Amino acid sequence: MAEVSEVLMSVLSTIRVPRPGDRVHKDECALSFSSPESEGGLYVCMNSFLGFGSQYVDRHHTRSGQRAYLHISRTRKAPVSIEGGFNVEQEQYEEEVKVVLFPDRQEVTSDDLATMPDLVRERVSLAMAGLMSADSVSHALQVQQWDGEVRAESRHAVKLKQLDNGTKIPPSGWRCEVCDLQENLWMNLSDGRVFCGRRYFDGSGGNNHALLHFQQTGHPLAVKLGTITPDGADVYSYDEDDMVLDPKLPEHLSHFGIDMMTMEKTEHTMTELEIAVNQRVGEWEVIQESGATLRPLSGPGLTGMKNLGNSCYLNSVMQVLFTVPDFQSKSVTVYHFYLLVCVPDSTAKLGYGLLSGEYSKPAPDPGEGSEPSSEPRGDQVGIAARMFKALVGRGHPEFSTNRQQDAQEFLLHFINMVERNCRSGVNPSEAFRFLVEERIVCQQSQKAKYTQRVDYILQLPVPMDQATNTEELQEAERRREEADSSGAPPPAPVRACIPFTACMAALSEPETLTDFWSSAAQAKTTATKTTRFASFPDHMVIQVKKFTFGQDWVPKKLDVSIDVPDTLDLTALRGTGQQPGEELLPEVAPPPLMTPDVEVKGILGSHGNEEDDSLYSPLLCQSVSPVLDDSTVSQLCEMGFPLEACRKAVYYTGNTGIDAAMNWVMGHMDDPDFSAPMVLPGTSSAPGTTPTESVSEEHLATIVSMGFSRDQATRALRATSNVLERAVDWIFSHLDDLESMEVSEGGRSAAESEGSREPPPGPKVRDGPGKYELFAFISHMGTSTMCGHYVCHIKKDQQWVIFNDQKVCASEKPPKDLGYLYFYRRVTE
Repeated sequence: MAEVSEVLMSVLSTIRVPRPGDRVHKDECALSFSSPESEGGLYVCMNSFLGFGSQYVDRHHTRSGQRAYLHISRTRKAPVSIEGGFNVEQEQYEEEVKVVLFPDRQEVTSDDLATMPDLVRERVSLAMAGLMSADSVSHALQVQQWDGEVRAESRHAVKLKQLDNGTKIPPSGWRCEVCDLQENLWMNLSDGRVFCGRRYFDGSGGNNHALLHFQQTGHPLAVKLGTITPDGADVYSYDEDDMVLDPKLPEHLSHFGIDMMTMEKTEHTMTELEIAVNQRVGEWEVIQESGATLRPLSGPGLTGMKNLGNSCYLNSVMQVLFTVPDFQSKSVTVYHFYLLVCVPDSTAKLGYGLLSGEYSKPAPDPGEGSEPSSEPRGDQVGIAARMFKALVGRGHPEFSTNRQQDAQEFLLHFINMVERNCRSGVNPSEAFRFLVEERIVCQQSQKAKYTQRVDYILQLPVPMDQATNTEELQEAERRREEADSSGAPPPAPVRACIPFTACMAALSEPETLTDFWSSAAQAKTTATKTTRFASFPDHMVIQVKKFTFGQDWVPKKLDVSIDVPDTLDLTALRGTGQQPGEELLPEVAPPPLMTPDVEVKGILGSHGNEEDDSLYSPLLCQSVSPVLDDSTVSQLCEMGFPLEACRKAVYYTGNTGIDAAMNWVMGHMDDPDFSAPMVLPGTSSAPGTTPTESVSEEHLATIVSMGFSRDQATRALRATSNVLERAVDWIFSHLDDLESMEVSEGGRSAAESEGSREPPPGPKVRDGPGKYELFAFISHMGTSTMCGHYVCHIKKDQQWVIFNDQKVCASEKPPKDLGYLYFYRRVTE
């Protein structure tokens, strides 16, 4: 033990005690999905706090020189038998913790530390205790799986009048005053009367007596008995027709003798009931194929993903992306490279984890010894993309949170990250990249204007007026209105059936611009805009625009069924460019070119900063001032929008009129730089281009230790703003360039010198036939993108497979008509 004590003393300076804010990866290996429950346990570096499985810890020790690791291993305990079965709520694992010193793997337990010198004992004990008590990264990300709509404070709550009628409500034993119902009871907060809630269309719920009481008295607020806890309760405003917040709820309850701090939950909340009802009816059951006994699948490419709390949008998107060959080959190649240099890369790790089949194993039964289920569950142990979620969400106002998000927005966000980190070399996002041709014809002069931009997703409009079951929809609406007026239960919902051909016709229809400034007429006039494909990508992503705004600007989701085809031919939508004899609009006041990369920026809500200039088209990197239509800018300003936001709107829509600019404003109001001064692409130097810019010596040493020269490491860090992870990815993507690079005395290659720098290439697209076949789709269940659940269906070897987080099964009836995002691949003849 004296020898071990000496070793610990020699490495004491490398053992750190976690501080607030340190990210402790004690649940998952940095290079794989091994955990403390895996064979061999998990080794946590006591300096960097990165975790490593038993198969990678030696490699990390060799690369980093770190010797002290906290070894955490957990073994499943046998369930405790109780009356009626097994107690599966108890702690399921026995945990063993010790320090392991490399390379000889000398083990030190807490008991061993007691016999060591005070300095060693105190420092190592503090580090062990700090690591075990620190919140792991996974714990910090974990929240409830369902996050309902954000509730607003009721306008009646603060000044609510409560009657002094002497009514006192007991803590239990409630009944409806009219029908004696004992479930779904609501107490009116004005007079303390208790009545049953609304009746649902399937006959469950209540008998509408609470609603009738409001209609008779006008008392607006009611609390659901059985949901009251010290943390709050369900409060409904009949006047506002919505679930609301009551900031004075403890006071309002106390008025009728209810002590909120002593109450316990005995009823389902409205959110829980919404989930239950949705799962019984509507799209939930259909999309998840809940009514069928699905056959579980496992193996390579059939790995489930754990839900980290509203991460189903991320799970669905990444499952589909790693079905695309470009992303498969990139992730596997990069993963093996990073294993070699022992530097974590969460994207490559996720791709390898999904594709290898190594983690595609059935989840253990809740309790060994219990009777096995007669139905296959389909749940897997799966993988938890904690590190990946933290990486892609870092610094983003939405994806860094644990709220539910829009899968389409996340897909674009991830493509943006791929574009930024793959400026040259293999870029898997090219599989989706295509050029859009926009042709605007001035109706006064009949002269045309052509622009091109890059896009990654085809947004498909939903013409509700083209529904094939109009009479059925009208009858359902009539019955709903009758139910609302009479207090009867609402009828079962009816879904609109929209032909796919009608959606495509709406997409190809010319758009009328009523406020177009014509350079030929030198005045505002009417124009028509036609959008066509200038190129067809290898993989086409189609978004059905189900999410829209009502007349009151409240977001809503269209409940539609669309007969999306298995094969798709877009050949007729290819743009033809300038026609023979067609005159172009003169560029008297030329609007800025709507380049593809700027368009992507616009979609993603980012317009460039010192850390991210990668998506700007080189065609715009000129010191020129845009000519903006002052009248359009003025009109937007008169509506109350910031001046700089108005200037951006006109600039990024190419002076095409107030309608286009207004649409841009509405789509970017939540951008963090919405009202920031407009900075034109190319007007400030990119990071890492000056010879005097300093780089981190620590990062340099890390990259040099991988076998690269100091000059190559310097170039990589300068190109990526001194971010180590991006620099390692950059250097890997530029291996061919680095092998032939000649470095000058100043540390800059000839290729970097100002005299020999060539203009960077324009956007690269793949083009080919416009014929496609469907291979995946992502479906959404719920009322808005901010709540609900996502699942995806993917066609594997001619078999449709449903990926529902950790559940992976053969699909029996893939609900292709209810999808949100559809993924097609080119058919090669």
